[in-house]
This record gives sequence, C-alpha cells and structure tokens, in this order.
Amino acid sequence: MPQIRPHEGLQIDGFTLGKMLHKGGFATIWDVTHPDQPTPMIMKVPTILDGDDAPTIVGFEVEQMIMPRLSGPHVPRLIAMGDFSVMPYIVTEFIPGGSLLRSFERGPRSLSTVIEKAALMTEAVAALHAQLVIHLDLKPANFLQRDTGEMVCIDFGLAHHDQLPDLLAEEFTIPMGTYPYIAPEQYLRRRDDPRSDLFALGAMIYELATGQMPFGQPEKLRQVRRRLWRDPVPPRALRPELPEWLQEIILRALSVDPRRRYQTAAQMAFDLEHPAQVPLTARARKMRQDGWWTVWQRKRRMARLTDLGPPPRLSVQGQVPILLVAVDLSPDMEALADQLRQSLGRMLTIQPDARVVCVNVIKTARLGIDQMTDDEGNNIHVTRLVGLRHWAEGLNLPDERLTFTVLEHSDPADALIDHAEKVRASHILMGARGSGGARRYLGSVSAKVVAEAGCSVTVMRVGGGTNEP
Repeated sequence: MPQIRPHEGLQIDGFTLGKMLHKGGFATIWDVTHPDQPTPMIMKVPTILDGDDAPTIVGFEVEQMIMPRLSGPHVPRLIAMGDFSVMPYIVTEFIPGGSLLRSFERGPRSLSTVIEKAALMTEAVAALHAQLVIHLDLKPANFLQRDTGEMVCIDFGLAHHDQLPDLLAEEFTIPMGTYPYIAPEQYLRRRDDPRSDLFALGAMIYELATGQMPFGQPEKLRQVRRRLWRDPVPPRALRPELPEWLQEIILRALSVDPRRRYQTAAQMAFDLEHPAQVPLTARARKMRQDGWWTVWQRKRRMARLTDLGPPPRLSVQGQVPILLVAVDLSPDMEALADQLRQSLGRMLTIQPDARVVCVNVIKTARLGIDQMTDDEGNNIHVTRLVGLRHWAEGLNLPDERLTFTVLEHSDPADALIDHAEKVRASHILMGARGSGGARRYLGSVSAKVVAEAGCSVTVMRVGGGTNEP
C-alpha cells in the first residue's frame, strides 16, 4: 500500500482527521475522532519530506518504542499507533490548555507561580525517571498541565530508555536537543545521564524567575560549548527579591559538573516543596558571575574534556531515599517511640543519605473545632510539633535532613498514606500498640497503611516485635 500524507478528512484505521492544530518542524498535530473512542484525542504525524529525513524518522521510532512503556498522569495516555508502511502516527488523549510556553513568554512570574510550576515540572520528571526514561529535550513547549494540576511531559523523540536500544546514539554523532536548555554533557554526546534533565529544569526555573534564559538563545552548537566554563548571571542579581534558597536550587541544578547537581529529580522536588530544609551554600548568596581569572582557568581545564564522568544508574531514580516515620507521642508510648528511633537509626546506616520525615497525626474526629488546645491551654498542633523535634534529637541528623509534620485527619491511616505519596517516601516506619482497645484501633491503622501504601512498611510493637510486609 502506498504511503499517504495527513490531511483534513483523511480516514485511517478508523480514525478521522479533523483540523490541524499545530505544525512544527518535525511533526503536525491533528484533531482526530474514532467511533469507539469518546475521549478527545490528537494524532501526531511526523513530517517526512522527499529529502534526508533520517532524524525525524528515527526520532519517531524512538517515541513509538517509549510511549507504550509509560503510564501515569504525567504522560499522555496512548491510544493507538500506526507504522511507516502507510502513514506513521501516534494517537493520544487530548490535554486542553496549551503548553507552558505562554507562561514563559510573559516574562518573570510571581514567586508563588515560579515555585508552583517548578515543583510540578520536577515531579513530572521524577515520574519519568522512575519509569527508566530520560527526556533529553525538556523545554516549556514540552510541558502541558492537566485540569487536575499535574504537569504532563510530551514529545519523546529524543528520549533515552534505560532498557531499550538508543537508536539516536547508534545512528547520529551530533548532540541533539533545544540549545538554550541542553546540559554540558549532552554537548559532549552523552545521552544516558538523568541529571541532564535536571540541568534543563534549572534553566527553565531560572527563566520563570527572571524572565531571561541563563545562557541566552544560542542558535549554533558551538555557542553551547561556552556553558562548559561560563556560569550564568545569578538569578538574584537580576531579581534581588528572590529568596536565597531558590537561587541555591537553581544554581545547583545548573552546575557544569553533574556530580554537583541534584542526583535525582525526586531530591530536587523535595527541596522545592520544603524550602526551609534547603542547605544554603555560597551559591545562595552569589550576586555576580565568576571573574575572568576563574573563568579562564575553568576554560583551560575544559578545553580538551570529552566526558564529565559516568551517570548514576537510572534504575534507582524512583527509589527516593526518604523515610517516613509515624511517631505516637502519647506518654504511655515512650517505649515504642524509643524503639522506632533505634530502628530508624539502623535504617540510616544502610541509607546514610536518606532524609527523614517525622509525622504525627491528630485524629480530628475526637476533637471539636474548639478543642484544639490541651487542658493547660496549649495548642495541640504546636505541642505535637515540639514533641516530634524532641523525639528526633536522638537521631543526631542535621536540620536539612529532617522534616516535621503534624497532620490533622479523621482517618490517621489515610493521612499517612497520602502524606507518604506526597513526599515520595520509599519506606514507612510506624508503631502499633500492644494490647486492649487501643491496639485494636491502632492495629487497624497499621493494617490499612500496609495494605494501601505505595511503598514498603515496617510495623513495630512494644517489646521489639516487627512486621515488614
């Protein structure tokens, strides 16, 4: 069967093409319908001309390999694909609202918007990395946002999957990506480092916060090479009201050496959501670019550089080193609280870089709206927060590795499950009382957490007994 090209009214495999929604350099996007698919859909068709379209063809093959292996709210739902024998295409759900490009074109955004968008984009990238995919072409146009709030990554034509052949690396030697956002190691032709996506995130957050691109808008590849030695103007030099912690995150993400960046997107997302826990370095207070002597020395070191070192294993990107411990602060549960602290200490010897999220739950069903104070008139929420901090003193951890949260919820189990998902905990450590009605009550909490939590759970009982589902 001869190959056909897309046009309005075309019918293929039961799909009918409507209006063309977008025409890019490598593909066109069409409104499409199907009698068996009531959901709004779009069809992406690569632009294949009569000349040398090898990058377009290979990129589309890459996208067709990767998309069926992705799931979740941070990617478009795949509906159908067509091969090159007639007309190659990918049909996905339609996500209304357009890309983030409009938001970036409006210049610097409010601090609250910068933080919100940055956290949502980073969460989406963390979800990709957890599924063994590095995007390698992150830019504002490749982020959409659902009505429910989640960011959605699109366009996987340059992506790398840790367990699939890298067709682009096999067939082409030139670096690929969008020049204002690609990382130094991409310029050096490395396509398997997840930290490259974190560099692109840093560049986009910089742009949202300042209204300027950290490295300008290079049009030629040789201009990208300068970011091996030339640091960007610090964000706070352009917008002094930006907080130091945000500059710390941005400049850390934009480090030339990937080893000095965040090592996972999940760690970066955690800092964006917990600014008080961000450890500040000299980067946070920097107000000007490095001087000519520093730049000259760096350029001399980088002149013959061909590699920035091996990347971390992508297979561990989803395993966030965050331990959530639910602490019962009741006076009669001190022994159990001590056991939890000892058990947590042993876990930290295995995961020495892990962060610890200390949580206590106030069951609101037991309290009236005017009963949030104890018998001495102290605010219960504040008292519990102080109690958590006191409990954690025995861990001897620096402040930046500890987070304290008091949750108020009618169902303690739901509160713990939801919070574990929010902070992307890799493990939950909790206790269960040992006898009587209290045990029956708390036992039901731990059983529900074990059954429904999206991570592993250890349940401890007074006397040292544990249960690790």
